[in-house]
Amino acid sequence: MGKAYVVGVGMTRFEKPETRDWQYWDMAREAGTAALADAGVPYARVEQAAVGYCFQASTAGQRAVYELGLSGIPVYNLNNNCATGSTALMTARQFVEGGIADCVLALGFEKMTRGALGGGSGAGDFATSPVARHYGIMAAAHGFEMSPPTAQIFGNAAREHMERYGTTEVQLAAVGAKNHQHSANNPNAQFQDVYTVDEILAAKTVHRPLTKLQCSPTSDGAAAALVVSERFVDEHGLRGRAVEIAGQAMTTDTEESFASGSCIDAVGRPMSRAAARQAYERSGLGIEDVDVVELHDCFSVNELLTYEALGMCEDGASGKLVESGATTYGGRWVVNPSGGLISKGHPLGATGLAQTAELVWQLRGEAGPRQVAGARVGLAHNIGLGGAAVVTLLRKA
Repeated sequence: MGKAYVVGVGMTRFEKPETRDWQYWDMAREAGTAALADAGVPYARVEQAAVGYCFQASTAGQRAVYELGLSGIPVYNLNNNCATGSTALMTARQFVEGGIADCVLALGFEKMTRGALGGGSGAGDFATSPVARHYGIMAAAHGFEMSPPTAQIFGNAAREHMERYGTTEVQLAAVGAKNHQHSANNPNAQFQDVYTVDEILAAKTVHRPLTKLQCSPTSDGAAAALVVSERFVDEHGLRGRAVEIAGQAMTTDTEESFASGSCIDAVGRPMSRAAARQAYERSGLGIEDVDVVELHDCFSVNELLTYEALGMCEDGASGKLVESGATTYGGRWVVNPSGGLISKGHPLGATGLAQTAELVWQLRGEAGPRQVAGARVGLAHNIGLGGAAVVTLLRKA
């Protein structure tokens, strides 16, 4: 099996919905054009396109890609909830590693509506929802309140973490404070305001213990990555731009996700742990080799759960880890230098590819004021309730 490399990335600024006059195809054109320009590769060289989104109609991928050119290539429309962007990247990587194509565009976008993100239940009929089992676990353990469903299931996971391990509300707020601080240096971030832990704790409660400043917002935006073979890299002199996809794995829910009756498991810690283990095995790398991490902090508690799943600390020790400063500049890892989902924004289909873009810039030394000094290995973690977890290890070629 051959190797796959990312040679070009691009993204739009992530915007609050309904604040910029654009459509999803405008976003896609902006991000896709930027990725091609970053690689110095014309669209005519792209052989396939993997396009991810959650809220647009069927074949929206074609409508978006047609903005880049009408070359008649296959376009695959992908939807894997919040893990959609990384699913597009994984699809592109598999085409390249399998020898099906030498140059594949992975593209993700979302045009969303204002307000809290729903639970994926469409009109609200949880009996037919793809996440009915997940919310059933939550309702059995915690009941069902009137707060937004996704905030509720993650908020209940936070309550469990606090009860089981002694995690504090201050530690949860520290995640939000760190990521808002990081986003101040990211011109593509939806928010660039800095908040103290006390300000985050004092913000409006969405579902106790989570306040608004610990929750990712709805967002508009797009991101893209150009994935190519080693032959393509060498033939086009792209070694200096190339970042290797050193290892990647996707996992979905298993019996472990539901057997315990715990929201911690239902929202994906077992999935994330399994994906990380597989990605480490495939790459020959471990968390000790990683310098910079972009992980799925849809809510502050999920950043803590992901520290544990990735092996950054023992189960239950994640609150102390973030409080110690180990996951920011000057610490052992820099986690979410982009600001993460909490502050950079979370247009579902674009998120996984925006993580990729940030890591590529970091590994090339192109991240400007948020550059992680000496970064050589990056890890992306993207998860979708329902469920899918994708872990990707990137290494400068």
